[in-house]
Amino acid sequence: MKALAAEIVRGLLGGQVTAAEWMAGVPADVPERLVARVREVLAAHPTWGALPASESLVSVADEFLRTVLVDGEGYGAPRDRALDLLAADACVTWAPEAAADRGRMPPRPWSGLPRW
Repeated sequence: MKALAAEIVRGLLGGQVTAAEWMAGVPADVPERLVARVREVLAAHPTWGALPASESLVSVADEFLRTVLVDGEGYGAPRDRALDLLAADACVTWAPEAAADRGRMPPRPWSGLPRW
């Protein structure tokens, strides 16, 4: 059933892979807590699930950076803010990888990120 749902979503997206699908292939040596934090933010913003994986990951990175740098609040204690910074770094790394996996880089993928 889950595979069928993924296939339907892929069809609706014109063959594009979602972030959730792409993240299923994240190497096992990536800390689960880091992956879980990225998935938590993706789940909190369901409209990002309709975007290609690379664009979703850019949005997640932007959310982490905004929370840590602009709001100054982070996810909680300073240790959790460190997790958010690591998650932002992971998303910034993964976004071009996800774009390359689908065969092309999106036009100016970082143009929507604010300049701090």
